[in-house]
Amino acid sequence: MTQVLDKPLEWKAPPSPAERTAHRRALLEWVAIHSVGIAAALFFTLPFVFVLLTSLMSDSQALSRDLIPHTWEWGNYAKVFDTPGFLTWWKNTLLYAGLGTVLTVVSSIPVAYALAKFRFRGRNLALMLVISMMMLPPQVVIIPMYLFWAKQLDLSGTLWPLIIPMAFGDAFSIFLLRQFLTTIPDEYLDAARVDGCGDLRTLLKVVLPMARPGIAAVALFQFFYAWNDYFGPQIYASENPGAWTLSYGLESFKGAHHTDWNLTMAATVLVMAPVILVFFFAQKAFVEGVTLTGVKG
Repeated sequence: MTQVLDKPLEWKAPPSPAERTAHRRALLEWVAIHSVGIAAALFFTLPFVFVLLTSLMSDSQALSRDLIPHTWEWGNYAKVFDTPGFLTWWKNTLLYAGLGTVLTVVSSIPVAYALAKFRFRGRNLALMLVISMMMLPPQVVIIPMYLFWAKQLDLSGTLWPLIIPMAFGDAFSIFLLRQFLTTIPDEYLDAARVDGCGDLRTLLKVVLPMARPGIAAVALFQFFYAWNDYFGPQIYASENPGAWTLSYGLESFKGAHHTDWNLTMAATVLVMAPVILVFFFAQKAFVEGVTLTGVKG
């Protein structure tokens, strides 16, 4: 047998004028902040929507002022893929961005680890040298580098002059990783050494698992840079269409289809899509890695 207990109703006083004013102000602030956020999102999103919609228009409608396709021409993307050389540009870009990213990360981690955790004479000087290399524009050294790769090693017309240097580290990647590694407490490294781990094993077993966000951020930065790089392929691979990348080949595609804006926009979407997808799936690690690099250093 259950017993029901009647609880007296609690009386609440109506909100005072000050409380109503504070509530109204908080509501207005919430509306203002979200309105600005929505406006900013639209400002950055609408150009991509315009490119996508134009890529699905017919040839005649792409030259008009219409914003919505009358018929959705998905065949435009097939026409872009059927363009001679487009798949080759894709393969070259994947090789340049993928292999270059792996080489940059593998070569930058040991240097960043030494600058962050080792104590040796000249460490600050080495760090200053890395920072100074970040301030040096690549256009300053492009002539001697081109003479070396093209004249001495005869690698002009290929992407190897852009890929091989990534095996020797990147100043920005080293600095970013170093900043992240300084956030890892030294107690973890000391405990690993007490257990008998050497420097290399400590790096592989302790540091790398804890540095995944920083490594992800560096890898994404390098991948985006290589995928969108136009200057490098223009200098070294312009004379050989078989070595063109998407960024450089897109310029040639625009010249051949300067009146077919729907095909040009379709090619642009195909170039942008991998970068957007990679960032969408890896944005959590990317943001975490970039944020934590500024905690200590």
